[in-house]
Amino acid sequence: MKRRDFIALLGGAAAWPVAAHAQQGDRVRRIGYLSTGDENDPVRKTQVSVFTSALADLGWTDGRNVRMDLTWYGGDTNQTRALAQELVGSQPDVNVTAGIPATGALQRETRTIPIVFAIAADPVANGIVARLDRPGGNVTGFARLEPTLGGKWLELLSEIAPGLKRAAIMFNADTAPISTFMPLFETAARSLKVEAIAAPVHDEVEIETAIIALGREPGGGLVVIPNAFTAGHRAAIISAAARNNVPVVYELPVFARDGGLLSYGADLVDSFRGAASYVDRILRGAKPGDLPVQFPTKFEPQDRQGARPCGTAIDLASRRRGDRIKGSRQRALAEAGEQGEIFSRPYGTFAPHRPYGSRSVRRGDDSAGKSGVRHVPQRG
Repeated sequence: MKRRDFIALLGGAAAWPVAAHAQQGDRVRRIGYLSTGDENDPVRKTQVSVFTSALADLGWTDGRNVRMDLTWYGGDTNQTRALAQELVGSQPDVNVTAGIPATGALQRETRTIPIVFAIAADPVANGIVARLDRPGGNVTGFARLEPTLGGKWLELLSEIAPGLKRAAIMFNADTAPISTFMPLFETAARSLKVEAIAAPVHDEVEIETAIIALGREPGGGLVVIPNAFTAGHRAAIISAAARNNVPVVYELPVFARDGGLLSYGADLVDSFRGAASYVDRILRGAKPGDLPVQFPTKFEPQDRQGARPCGTAIDLASRRRGDRIKGSRQRALAEAGEQGEIFSRPYGTFAPHRPYGSRSVRRGDDSAGKSGVRHVPQRG
């Protein structure tokens, strides 16, 4: 793993802003950055570039009044503790993270140095913040996932794979709890007459076993929960799905770019711009605990160009209808916020979704048989 001082990506593009942002003092501020992946990953390069560009627009230019330390832990979450200790030991003014493992590792090392997560799955359920409107402590940031996506992913899977009978939701319990998405995944499954299956995986052998089970009979499909583990093992997931003719919906666009069938998730570019805005506010005196956790409002579909595997017929028009979601969560926040009650509810309970029963869909009810994965009992 490499840890290096960040070399400006912006060249001459970053000019010192006007007087509105000039009152920053002479001291060079230090920003720590801890992320999964590695510095040569094109996706990570884009995220860092967007973040540093947004910082420059706000008056923080690398080599002039800010210095950045980039630290990467690849897909090995076991290394996060040592890297977090190293970052905290350098005494940065603020730390920026990408992912729950990085955020949790830094939070365990310091309760005083501010931490801004640019992407994090369900920060309340993962114990990163206590509440959304005023997270308290030294951590805040931008959540990447909306609980209603659990149902949306399954709905899309049923659209691209006519005849869907069994749908597994693959996850790694150590890095991404299934509780965020499972309730609405099950709701959608009941409406679509699809058998819902939980598929926990811990290594590539279990990934292979789960996907082989789904492909053993026609009508199997898969949704992959995004986290450092599944992203780090995406080649194995994509390859096994292709060999076994199993259609898959992912959240991360990198899966589709690497050959996966379809991804649907938040526009992470906006999250990194937002993270830069929070870093700016903290460097100017704001307390992270007073800055509310933000959720995405823009979602993007992406498919593998020109690919139509597994007998699917991808309906681009139906996918484009969701590319910009102004969001049931945002409406719920606004409505309930007026009554002062929204943030006292358990996370995920205030995300209304479109009734899946509003469309007439008939699916078979064949059982999956011995699948090697846990079947979720149908309720109601």
